[in-house]
Amino acid sequence: MSTLARARCTLGAHPSALDTALATAVLVCMLAGSFVDPHGPEGVSWELRTPDALSLALMAVGAAALAFRRREPMAVLAVTGCASVVESVTGEPRAPVVMCAVVALFTVAASADRTTTWRVGLLTMTVLTGAAMLAGPLPWYAQENLAVFAWTGIGATAGDAVRSHRAFVQAIRDRAEKAERTREEEARRRVAEERLRIARDLHDVVAHHIALVNVQAGVASHVMDKRPDQAKEALAHVRQASRSALDELRATVGLLRQSGDPEAPTEPAPGLARLGELVGTFHHAGLHVEVARADQGTELPAAVDLAAYRIIQEALTNVRKHAGERAKAEVSVVRVGPNIEVTVLDDGTGDGTGTGDGTGDGTGTGDGAPVDGGGHGLLGMRERVTAVRGTLTTGPRYGGGFRVHAILPVRSRTDAADAVEDLV
Repeated sequence: MSTLARARCTLGAHPSALDTALATAVLVCMLAGSFVDPHGPEGVSWELRTPDALSLALMAVGAAALAFRRREPMAVLAVTGCASVVESVTGEPRAPVVMCAVVALFTVAASADRTTTWRVGLLTMTVLTGAAMLAGPLPWYAQENLAVFAWTGIGATAGDAVRSHRAFVQAIRDRAEKAERTREEEARRRVAEERLRIARDLHDVVAHHIALVNVQAGVASHVMDKRPDQAKEALAHVRQASRSALDELRATVGLLRQSGDPEAPTEPAPGLARLGELVGTFHHAGLHVEVARADQGTELPAAVDLAAYRIIQEALTNVRKHAGERAKAEVSVVRVGPNIEVTVLDDGTGDGTGTGDGTGDGTGTGDGAPVDGGGHGLLGMRERVTAVRGTLTTGPRYGGGFRVHAILPVRSRTDAADAVEDLV
């Protein structure tokens, strides 16, 4: 830090000392001006003179008032203005007491708004100049009287310029701070959204495949002695499901790697195009699933396509886990106007535990009884649907079973904005 910068910091930290130093400097200048007379006997020449006691007292009062100019700028202007008026009326020769009024007017203009500056500045110029011209000992057109008008105008204008500069600098700082806060908030929001999306993907992958592994392992254990061929087939399904789980976990965890990592996954996210494959895994697990689709030719945004796939996956996983061994499920994907509607129904037969997973928001049993647990399946569904601006309805069905119904927009908000720009 330079010497000038350190001096400015020191003075800024002690405003009272700075005002006192300024008042002292103004007093020295006024005293120096009061002892010099530019009007000599031979025209314009400089000579020494002795000011009267009243002028010295008025200069001392005005300089003392300037020491409090930051605390009470209006009061200081009133005191210095009165001292200047008295000097203009009585001083002969006149002392430069008006200098302290100019400094006080500058302070008011620098701290007040522009309207106040105009009003106070015009009033001060009118009073001081009028008193000097009309009641002073000099002719009204004297140079000293015009100087009063000019210096008061300069003081008000300079103060207003300083105030405008300060406001401009402060506005720039505020905008910079706001932009920095906005960037930080946006970064935190994106990180939170990404963490939430990865958590949902992990939950979907683990819940689906581990449920299938659990079911097929149970089947293999049950028929191992009596039907070894069926047990072998069940173990093959266990191997396939576990391999799929590992692949999807590797792909999901790969999202946390750096963008330049050559091992980062490149295969597309699953969507409704893989619905048949998804339903096939549940068929192998012993769940009877019927699929009805009326969305041929519909191209979905990647986020909507993934959300629809994950909703069906989670709903069927809950059916297999909670609705009983003899439960049946129905999946329908229908295009209705600007939306795609995904519905998953089950009949809640068997042990009658329904598709609820204990999230506490519309979950339950096939007959309306609550299910104990701490899963996050339905919560994850709601978050996915909300992320794509859709709606989700879940709840028990009349007569047993459970219903999951999602309405997803065919076009995402980004696609809609692009279409509007194309039209424009």
